[in-house]
Amino acid sequence: MTSLKNKYTFIDLFSGCGGLSEGFLSSGNYEGLAHVEWELPMVETLRNRLVKRWKHSKFEALKRVIHYDIQKTTELLKGKLEDGKLNLYAKSNEKSLIEKGIDGIVGKKKIDVIIGGPPCTSYSLAGRAKNKHNMENDYRNFLFESFVKVVNHYKPKIFVFENVPGLLSAAPGGKLVSERIFEAFKEIGYEIRNPIDMKKSIYNAKHLGVPQDRRRVIIFGVKNDEGIELENLYKELDKKLDKNNIKTVSDAIRHLPPIKPLSKLEMFGNKKISHKIESKDKIKYHEPRFHNERDIKIFKEWINGDLNKRTTIEKIDFYKKMVGKESKHAKYRSIDWSKPSPTIVSHLSKDGLMFIHPDEKQARSITVLEAALLQSFPKDYEFLGSQGIMYKMIGNAVPPRMAKNIANAILKELK
Repeated sequence: MTSLKNKYTFIDLFSGCGGLSEGFLSSGNYEGLAHVEWELPMVETLRNRLVKRWKHSKFEALKRVIHYDIQKTTELLKGKLEDGKLNLYAKSNEKSLIEKGIDGIVGKKKIDVIIGGPPCTSYSLAGRAKNKHNMENDYRNFLFESFVKVVNHYKPKIFVFENVPGLLSAAPGGKLVSERIFEAFKEIGYEIRNPIDMKKSIYNAKHLGVPQDRRRVIIFGVKNDEGIELENLYKELDKKLDKNNIKTVSDAIRHLPPIKPLSKLEMFGNKKISHKIESKDKIKYHEPRFHNERDIKIFKEWINGDLNKRTTIEKIDFYKKMVGKESKHAKYRSIDWSKPSPTIVSHLSKDGLMFIHPDEKQARSITVLEAALLQSFPKDYEFLGSQGIMYKMIGNAVPPRMAKNIANAILKELK
C-alpha cells in the first residue's frame, strides 16, 4: 500500500457532513487526507467527527477538512496568493494551515482514491419540476468539472462519483451531463461506463443495508495505466447487494421512546412546545419540531385513514378539506414501520410533512435523530448547527452504510 498506517488514502470532495467519508473510514482500510466542503456547519460537523470518533487532533481535523469553494480549483490545490494575501479562509488561524492548498496537506503522499458527488439538486427530477429553467441556469450542473480537475491533478487509481439518477437525463445546454462527464474523464485518461451503460450503475441503498429506499448512480472510474478492470468494481459491489434482508423503519427507529403531543401547547422560554418525550433521559437530536393543533389533527387523520394508499387526487382533496387551500401536489406522506423509509431529503429542513411518524399517537414528523438513523448514521454521530441545518446535512449525505459497502467493493482491485 502507498499510504499512512498501511491504509489507502482518499480525498473527499463535496464532503458535506461526512457520510461518504464515514463509510470509507469505518471500513478500516482507508485514511482521509483531505475533505472539501463549502457550507460551514457541515465542515464543523465533520471536523468534530474526526476528533471525537477517529481520534484526530483538533489541529489535524482543522487542517484536513477544508472550508472552501471547489470552483476555485487552482487556489484549492495550490493555495494561490492574491496581492500577497492568502484567499482561502475567513478565519485567520485557518489560513496559515494550508498556505500551499491541498498539496500542502498531502505532501508527497500518493492519493489512491478520490470520492464525492457534486450537489444534486439541479440534476434531480423534483428540482427540475420546480423550475423549468433550472438546467440551463444552475451553476451546479457543471461542478463535476472541478471534480475532474482534482482527479487529473492527483491521478488516483480509482475514483467514486455518486449522484441522483436524474443525472443521466439532465441536459443543460442541450447536451447530456452524462456525455459531458464521460468525455471529460476520457480526456484525462480515465475509463468510466459510457452514458448508455451508466443506466446499469443505479444502486438502491436499501439493498446495501440502509433502511431507506434511496436510488443513486455510482460512477466508478479507473486510471487507464493501472491495470484495474472497471467492471470488476461493479461486480464486487453487486456481490454486496442483499435483496432478501431489507431493513425497515421499524428496525431503525422503533426502539426510540415515543414523543407524544401535549394536551395544551406550552412555552419554554421563547420556544413553543407541542410534544413531550416519554423518557426521563434527554436523548440528543430526538426532539420534534413544533406542530400546531391543526397539523397534529391532520397527522392523526392521515395515519388512521391510511391515506398513503389513496390516489393522488384523494390526497390532494384531503389537503383542501383540512387546510382550505388548493394544491396541485400531495402535501403529506407518512413513513411505514414495515418498509424502508422513502428517500431522506434536504427539504426536511423546511418541513416534515412528507415524513409523518407512523405512530398516530405521536402525531408528528420525524426528528433529526430518526432521519440520521434512517440514513444509517451511527448513533454517536454528532451534528452541529440549527435543527434545520441538521436536517439539510443529513438529507444531502451519502448513507454511511452504503458508502462502507462501496469502500469495500473497490478494495480488492486496489490490492
